[in-house]
Amino acid sequence: MHGSTELSTADAGTPGPGVRRVLLKLSGEVFGGGSIGIDPDVVNAIARQVAEAVREGAQVAIVVGGGNFFRGAELSQRGMERSRADYIGMLGTVMNSLALQDFIEKQGIDTRVQSAITMGQVAEPYIPRRAIRHLEKGRVVIFGAGAGMPYFSTDTVSAQRALEIKADAVLMSKSGVDGVYSADPRTDASARRFEEITFAEALRLGLKVVDAAAFALCMENDLPMIVFGMEGEGNIARVLRGERIGTLVHGGTGPLNGTTTGDAS
Repeated sequence: MHGSTELSTADAGTPGPGVRRVLLKLSGEVFGGGSIGIDPDVVNAIARQVAEAVREGAQVAIVVGGGNFFRGAELSQRGMERSRADYIGMLGTVMNSLALQDFIEKQGIDTRVQSAITMGQVAEPYIPRRAIRHLEKGRVVIFGAGAGMPYFSTDTVSAQRALEIKADAVLMSKSGVDGVYSADPRTDASARRFEEITFAEALRLGLKVVDAAAFALCMENDLPMIVFGMEGEGNIARVLRGERIGTLVHGGTGPLNGTTTGDAS
């Protein structure tokens, strides 16, 4: 399903109006609204956008981060054993998953949480074929607990889950940036945003907005990715409609004909 040129009505490989199954990555920081914990107003706003996309015919699966509670890498830097710190972070993603499930279901959309760590009382186990069946029935599927193993970022898990459920594209939402930039726009005023870029070029330039392992997985399997900001209301539905927001990252070979950059503002 992924990598088909039929996804595009404009540029080859561009996920557009033909997208029917997507994997949305949400950072944990979004859930906290910039603070520790969960901001119900923020999560409700996300749920409305997801519900809107589903009503328009999209099949939506979601990977949720846990950075609003714990970040394993940061805990390990403060002296905690890395694998234990990562497991703590995974539990944070499950808390976010359950909160998002509640708010999406309040929008009238059936939702299932699948956890990579067995938690039979609150979530299904992660079973790709079952997830696909849920999506085909119009349900949202939220993947919690990362990969269930330490040392894997949720960016990388997003690419892996997207491939297993045969998604057409990965929608990689980010906080504070609205796409892939030549440098960090929060610290470098000269940074410019790419309208599109190949995975190979993003890796060559060492761009950090998405983990290199996630870029590499998508590149090897010809799975397009859109990196965009969550700040605009309705951005998820806009991406599904084919509006060109954020940055399209794809596996095209050779120079990017017509590639443009926008101001970092």
